[in-house]
Amino acid sequence: MNDSPPAHVFCDDAELGYERSRTRFTSGEGLVLDETYRLAHLPLVAPDHPRVIRTREGSSYVMGRHERVFSLVLPISGDLLFGSPAYRALNEALREAPFASKIAWDLLDRRKDKLHATICGSLSSGAPPVLSPVQRQELVKIGPVHVALRGLFSGNVNRGRLYLRAYPENRKGENVFRHIQRSLGCRETDLYVVGLYNLIDDLDAEETAALASLIDRWWDRTILQITVDHLWLMGACDDLVLDSTIAEAVSLV
Repeated sequence: MNDSPPAHVFCDDAELGYERSRTRFTSGEGLVLDETYRLAHLPLVAPDHPRVIRTREGSSYVMGRHERVFSLVLPISGDLLFGSPAYRALNEALREAPFASKIAWDLLDRRKDKLHATICGSLSSGAPPVLSPVQRQELVKIGPVHVALRGLFSGNVNRGRLYLRAYPENRKGENVFRHIQRSLGCRETDLYVVGLYNLIDDLDAEETAALASLIDRWWDRTILQITVDHLWLMGACDDLVLDSTIAEAVSLV
């Protein structure tokens, strides 16, 4: 994985779902961690929080953990990202924000080697999926992909997690991530986020206004451009991939 050269054409917001899926902040109101976050994430970052959802009927989650699920993901080099001047500026802005004490800062180092954006989620559980020779050949035909990371992002689901947004290369008018998804017979999607920060509590109105302002200021800023020549088959027992394994690096060359 290397810094990508300039002049690549990336998909824009009109082709992706980030605007549609962003948190809609209301002036004078705080940000309340939603049920999805309190079930899957809060038990991992603040297990003693009174609003943790330990388990839920019909769900495999128990204190944020579940059976191992494998997905095909785009790896993001923590060294490249954390070394980016734009990322360092964003990180510093978050550390100076009024809600900084409500961010689980220890996760940054714990997840540095696990950063990713999911392309094909939940391919199998228990054991890694088996990719056919034809599927592998199709991925090699696609070749290395160029990606721009932009941020900051908070979604309308899983409120409490903050992400960078991955913008895939637009190659001959086509979203290259969707090409990958079709090659594997997976559902085509338009959201590819890199989870970075997790909140450990709700935000009050002032803290929420500060977060909304940060998101607006950083929306169009590019944090990093990368070229990726392989994908990961990653298996994880939690949504923060703290207990994760890389079953295979799937080559794109």
